[in-house]
Amino acid sequence: MVTPVAKRQAVLHLKKGLELSERRACALVGLARRVARYVSTRADDAALRQRLRDLASQRRRFGYRRLGYLLAREGFSPNHKKLFRLYKEEGLKVRHRGGRKRALGTRSPMTIPQEPGQRWSLDFVSDALICGRRFRILAVIDDFSRKNLALVADTSLSDGRVARELTALVERYGKPLMIVSDNGTEFTSHAILKWADKMKIEWHYIAPGKPQQNGFVESFNGQLRDECLNETLFTSLSHARQVLADWREDYNTVRPHSQLDGRTPDQVARQVSRGMPPRHLSSHQPQAIKNGNSPFEWIQKGGHVTSATSHKNTELSF
Repeated sequence: MVTPVAKRQAVLHLKKGLELSERRACALVGLARRVARYVSTRADDAALRQRLRDLASQRRRFGYRRLGYLLAREGFSPNHKKLFRLYKEEGLKVRHRGGRKRALGTRSPMTIPQEPGQRWSLDFVSDALICGRRFRILAVIDDFSRKNLALVADTSLSDGRVARELTALVERYGKPLMIVSDNGTEFTSHAILKWADKMKIEWHYIAPGKPQQNGFVESFNGQLRDECLNETLFTSLSHARQVLADWREDYNTVRPHSQLDGRTPDQVARQVSRGMPPRHLSSHQPQAIKNGNSPFEWIQKGGHVTSATSHKNTELSF
């Protein structure tokens, strides 16, 4: 009982319960009479509080800052301090999930593309149906706009299937200058090397055991798992595909992105038109590739795929 509000309530209790005078009750509690008589003129913000609770129940993995972006779209304009106060007063919080320990090391900065469509990143995410059957999801994003280009879910995603899905994406969004991936077998297979050579797209493999070098898609994977996969029980593969399609539409068009100043990936992609190819694309490739051989021909001659592009020495100039 140290706050003025608590002391004011104690004074009211003494006056009503023990029928003491205001002067005597305030003396016992140690509260000035003018403070006991104070009536707050602050607005109760009932509409704002109710909408904040509604959004927090709909977006359970959103913190107060991201909820603030959604409120601003609806005409509410509290500053971040007031929003945080209301967020705490309503008892809202994002429950932190326990995670495994991760090794710490030096992280190499990744060059950021300057326009949409210059570089894509892709990776796999796995989950299971309620019957226990496992399935995988191929996630493809645009590194500049953070737009999710595809979420392909199936029980089996072979290298040929990956190539077909990428071909469909190229036909829809245009050909990127570079694709970034890890060294998974689906991405280092002959089918993918043939596809990249045929499409004239540079394929960049990150260093083995360094997922942070593919940070854009790894961050997206975390959001996908936190906001969608961990929140949904999938009854069938068709159900999973429908949920992923709905979440992808929401992610691209509704969900505010903190790294995009609260804008959505679709807004960024519309605001920035696709520009000219980069002036220079330097990569330290093996001499066999520099001499004119394709990456696929070099692999056939015994080269190692992870050396096709050195991450630490690769720089993009946009």
